[in-house]
Amino acid sequence: MIPPDDPALVRILAADGSYAPTPAAEPYLEIVDALPDADLEQFYRDMANSRAFDRQATHLQRQGQLALWPPSFGQEAAQVGSARATRTQDHIFPSYREHVVCTIRGVDPVDIIRLMRGLTHSGWDAADPKNGNTRPYTLVLGAHTLHATGYGMGLVFDGRTATGEPERDEAVIVYYGDGASSQGDVHEAMVFAASYRVPQVFFLQNNQWAISVPVATQSRTPLHLRAAGYMPSILVDGNDVLASYAVTKRALDEARAGDGPRAIEAMTYRMGAHTTSDDPTKYRTSDEEQSWTLRDPLVRMRAFLQARGASDAFFADVDAEAQALADDVRTRTNALGTIPAESMFAHVYSDPHPLVAEQRAWLADYEASFEEGAS
Repeated sequence: MIPPDDPALVRILAADGSYAPTPAAEPYLEIVDALPDADLEQFYRDMANSRAFDRQATHLQRQGQLALWPPSFGQEAAQVGSARATRTQDHIFPSYREHVVCTIRGVDPVDIIRLMRGLTHSGWDAADPKNGNTRPYTLVLGAHTLHATGYGMGLVFDGRTATGEPERDEAVIVYYGDGASSQGDVHEAMVFAASYRVPQVFFLQNNQWAISVPVATQSRTPLHLRAAGYMPSILVDGNDVLASYAVTKRALDEARAGDGPRAIEAMTYRMGAHTTSDDPTKYRTSDEEQSWTLRDPLVRMRAFLQARGASDAFFADVDAEAQALADDVRTRTNALGTIPAESMFAHVYSDPHPLVAEQRAWLADYEASFEEGAS
């Protein structure tokens, strides 16, 4: 774990919500100071909605409604800050835990549920404008960093970036974790991104654990220094939504302007399990969890807003909205039903295939045999 007094750490809000920028945060204060109150409150609203959705999805999985759920509990600030720093024309490549990133870009949260329920292979249509250029989740660790870099190279070749028109120039942001950062794919993506000056931000959420393997075992070097071998790399407090927003905004602006890729390591913590198939009590201590509870990103931002005069009515409205979101997700999830077995044969080949037809007929006969036996 990087010590809280690391001179490279960009942090604007202390754990108690007070405005206490670190020296490394000084270049970013202008960005934060320009934020209106409405944007600051939206950041908090996004995080509250994210946590309510995450808890509801976890409950639904425990009740047998989902095959699996990867919680985002504790990582809300890193995700909200970075997602709110993107522009409409940017392209998002999530891993599999960036639920609020996707919903901020326009993805229906129930489309994420459909994916984790096993009703669809990819969840949503990335080409549909309503989904905000958000690509599907990728469960193969690190593979999507190559997809993102390849897409960014296409932006360079097609002249869709670095034109001098910030409102039109496009960029790519890819999310991955500390475990994925050890994959060869990530380093290969960084080599090509740097060589072709791809307009890309590599956003690493260091939540301290690659399932049960701690970061200290994965790397003897701070992860942001690994990336610094390829491109400018920034270390940010990922539980500080303002710092996450500011460093991502500047990195994306620089990437769109033709300055090449940027890397960000957001120091955060996975407060929940890796997925609902995991039991973190087997490999980490309650003392460690408690130390990160004291740095809860929602508590921090709430205290900051209260100090600026946000009313009790605002927080009550946020709580009501978050509860309504969770209730809506539960209602629509329970109405999803199951996927017809016939669908497994529908998308194997574009044209009819005799082997698939044989297998379809075999399954139909097999299922019919149960009906015959019952009669």
